[in-house]
Formats: sequence, C-alpha cells, structure tokens
Amino acid sequence: MTWRTAFDARKAQAAWIAGSLGLAAVGALAIGLVAGGGHAGAKGLTVALPPAVGDTIYAGPMARGRPIVVLDPGHGGHDPGARGVEGNDAEKDLSLSLAIELRDRLVKNGRVRVAMTRADDRFLELDQRAAVARRLNAASFVSLHMDSAADPLARGATVYSLSDVASDAEAAALATRLNRDSGHRAQDGSVEALLSDLAMRAQMRASAGLATRLVGKSAGRIELRPEPHRFAAFHVLRRSGSPAVLFEAGYLSNADDEALLTSPAYRSALVRALAAAIEADVAARQRG
Repeated sequence: MTWRTAFDARKAQAAWIAGSLGLAAVGALAIGLVAGGGHAGAKGLTVALPPAVGDTIYAGPMARGRPIVVLDPGHGGHDPGARGVEGNDAEKDLSLSLAIELRDRLVKNGRVRVAMTRADDRFLELDQRAAVARRLNAASFVSLHMDSAADPLARGATVYSLSDVASDAEAAALATRLNRDSGHRAQDGSVEALLSDLAMRAQMRASAGLATRLVGKSAGRIELRPEPHRFAAFHVLRRSGSPAVLFEAGYLSNADDEALLTSPAYRSALVRALAAAIEADVAARQRG
C-alpha cells in the first residue's frame, strides 16, 4: 500500500532544527524562523524555506506513524555512474534496483515507512536528494552506490559516514568526486547557519552509529573490504539533516564483485543485512 502525502517543508524544517538544537537552545540563540520570507527582527534571521512538496511514502497498513527512512539510489539520468568490467552494467541501474528491493523488504517487515529520492531513471542534484529527507523529517538517509577503482583487484562493500575530516585519502577523493559530479553548487549557507556545532556533532555521531550497525549486520553475509567504515565530508549526507550514510555495495570494476551485484541471491542477502541494520538503528534511537 502506498500513501502519497504532502508535507509542509517549512514546518518540517522548523521541527528538525528544534529537535537538533533543543527548544532551550533555540530560545537562547534567538533564532527567528519566518515563513514566507518575512524579517525576524534586528538580531533574528530570515530563512528562505522551500514550498510544500508531495512525496510518496511506501508502507504497509500497520506502519502508519512509524519513522521514515529515505533511500537514495545514486546517479541517474544522464549520469550513469560507474560501469561494469564489460561496460554493460551501469551503477545508476544497479543502485536503483537495490533501492527498490530494499524498499520492498522494509515495507514487508513493517517496522519503518520508506521514501525514495528517485524511483526511476532521472538525474537529481545533491540538494534535491537531501531535501527529501529534510521535508519528511527522516529518521535515516541511506545513499546507495557501487564503486569503481583503477585497481581491478579492489573489491568489497564500504560504508561512509559524515565527518569534516576524512578517514583517508580515498574517502576524501570519493567525497570530492561525488560532490562535484552530482551538480552541487555553493549555497548561501543560511540553513547551515542555524545549526550549532553541537547539533552537527550529534548528526555525525548518529551517522557513525548507523554505519557501525551496517558493518556489523553485513559481516559474514556479504563481501566487505578491509576497514569497511570510512568517513568524509559528503555534501548529500550533511544536507540530509538526519543520521545518514553512503553505502558502496561493491566494485563494478572488479569482475567478481560485478557478478555478485548482478546476482539475485547475493542482492537478497545484501538487502537482508541492510534492512536489519536500518531497523535496529531506528529502534535504538527511538528507545533513546
């Protein structure tokens, strides 16, 4: 069963900011949120928020009111992403297939509701992807990708979480490439200006916690690379405003990984691991 609901972006944005900073902090900082472009006063801030937008929520009949998880299939449209060894498999298609299978698994389990940044072959900029999570006040944001490397022996899945400092040069290079290739342009920083350092650190800790659960649930079920949890300054994760990870399911530049990622049996095991980690992470944060 699919529900289509229009969420007011202004209310969702204000609720997320209040939740991140705490009501007391909001009052202490005297942050004025003025819908419609009004002025908040001499010491306030005027914030331009997007108009209300409708999003499709996928959920079973018993899941009404449960937390929303946003799945973000990477690339799309004119951007194919990585290519397989023979050039036949495109990352944009495999990431979408994986996202749909994961969506269906989560809906069947009934512990969360699910939204997707794209459900077909279209290109979206980073801010368009992250905006879905912000509009819906998402409990989690999971961006799904497949990797590629010059070394044909490189293989295994990697989980990236948000950090201002990269874990290694490879993670930094990946963040730079994705931030550039997905059409990101510099913003005026008005939304970021509302976030305290404490709130951003909390988002990073929550993202690292989700990444840790993903690695834990995946170990022994799927092929992982050495030191599978890495981190860097991924724009789409930062802008999602929620615990967020970027999951690279394997290397399309490696023939063995490509065979696994196109195998229904392997993808089923991968989906089970991802779903278990996402559900466990949402449940743990609900318990506080």
